[in-house]
Amino acid sequence: MNAAAIDAKGFSTPNVTVNPWLIAIVVALASFMEVLDTTIANVALPYIAGGMGVSEDEASWVVTTYLVSNAIILTASGFLARTLGRKTFFLICLGIFTVSSILCGFAPNLNALLLFRILQGLGGGGMVPVAQSILADAFPPAKRGQAFAVFGIAVVVAPVVGPTLGGWLSDNLSWHWCFLINAPVGVFAIALIAAVLQEPATAKAKGAQPQDNRFDFIGFALVATFLGALEVVLDRGLEDDWFASPFIITFAAICAAAFVLMIPWEMTRRNPMIDLRMVATRQFGACFLVMLATGAILLATTQFLPQLVQQDFGYTATWAGLVLSPGGVVTMMMMFAVGRLAARVQPKYLIVAGALVIAASMYSMTNVYGDLGFWFMARSRMLIGVGLPLIFVPIMAASYDGIPAGKTDQASALINAARNTGGSIGVSIVSNVLTHRQQFHQSRLVEQVTPSSPQYQDTLHQVTDFFVAQGNSLAQAHQQAIQWIGQQVQTQASFLSYMDAFWVLMLISLSAIPLALTLRKVKLGGPAPMGH
Repeated sequence: MNAAAIDAKGFSTPNVTVNPWLIAIVVALASFMEVLDTTIANVALPYIAGGMGVSEDEASWVVTTYLVSNAIILTASGFLARTLGRKTFFLICLGIFTVSSILCGFAPNLNALLLFRILQGLGGGGMVPVAQSILADAFPPAKRGQAFAVFGIAVVVAPVVGPTLGGWLSDNLSWHWCFLINAPVGVFAIALIAAVLQEPATAKAKGAQPQDNRFDFIGFALVATFLGALEVVLDRGLEDDWFASPFIITFAAICAAAFVLMIPWEMTRRNPMIDLRMVATRQFGACFLVMLATGAILLATTQFLPQLVQQDFGYTATWAGLVLSPGGVVTMMMMFAVGRLAARVQPKYLIVAGALVIAASMYSMTNVYGDLGFWFMARSRMLIGVGLPLIFVPIMAASYDGIPAGKTDQASALINAARNTGGSIGVSIVSNVLTHRQQFHQSRLVEQVTPSSPQYQDTLHQVTDFFVAQGNSLAQAHQQAIQWIGQQVQTQASFLSYMDAFWVLMLISLSAIPLALTLRKVKLGGPAPMGH
């Protein structure tokens, strides 16, 4: 079954009396705020720790709890949307997300903040997978491609904006506003969606069928445990020294046990919580793996490029955000362009092109060093902005191809899980590469910095003379020169570790190419739904 056929069978004819672009903007904006919250709190952790009198390690659970609860509710979102109706379920999730955001902003202590972040993750994780279905109900088939391009902008740009916005709010207002900023947007979206959106007739018909509403409690428990434990291991592994920590060993064992039990259970159910048989198919399975790789690149580059320019280039948070901004602009323009191009070019060729463009960007970054200017970094980010839409938009046409209309909610949930899990895996991989390769390079560089080295002695004398010229005594200048050389060794080791990380990201990007080439051809000429 092609994507256009799924559109015709899986979605009702639009039945709204307002401009559907209003619904598209509001739904995309609400989804933008949810995706934004996966990264906005990262830069605020030092402020949260200081304000609440806890360590940064304890404060980092603010990020972990959100990711875990987000992953858990994702598994049940398809069932709840079918049972309650998309509009009702979306409004409930948006309400939970908005109220919990306000509660996060006024949390009196860390324990309360973690509880409210769990609620926020539950609301956000359930809201986003059904957002594209709402857009499909609001738009006629001929215009859905453009509508999903708007939605795609929210998905790709939000992680880029998150760190910059979070840093600015924390610096100029307080960390509380990283959460309170969601309140006006959420209230506006709730009011508008409640007023103008109608429940599609097909959703009501599905809800009337008892056989479709049997909740797979055991499947939900297994899938939620697997995804939740996996998020904990990936997010906390580096900080807790991986398998040297009993905590990580315990959660890794829980994750492995849940995975082993989940596979046979879900594969043998008539109405599984998630239909893993879709992942076992050539078409959807390849799309799932490509989305894993894309999620890894999206979140890893979004998190570590600002860190690189701030840590080793000396950029402020504002300038680090400006480095990412041109890429965001390019992404927005490319989303609309690819939305039109996808109706004429087979998805696998667009995905290959996107992977090559991203790989070229990562390759250029393998030569990064401190003398590079602002526009070199901005151009690299702009290349990523060209490549990501070439993957995100066409992959939906391929992933929905051959999926029965009644399974589109599960397909959306699985693709969303791939993006989220891929992002966590990418961040975890790059974090480990940076940590261990910096230690490796620093030890190798230190071997060359010995008192008997003529080059070391020449550098030491020149730097000492510089500090003496600044008015320091010879003893002080000598000590400052040694410290300066040590800092240079650390900086060079850091640059080398980032080069290694970009090599890894380049390989991850290239891994999408053979997967994309296995995809079947899909019928062109009609826009396909875009998952999140």
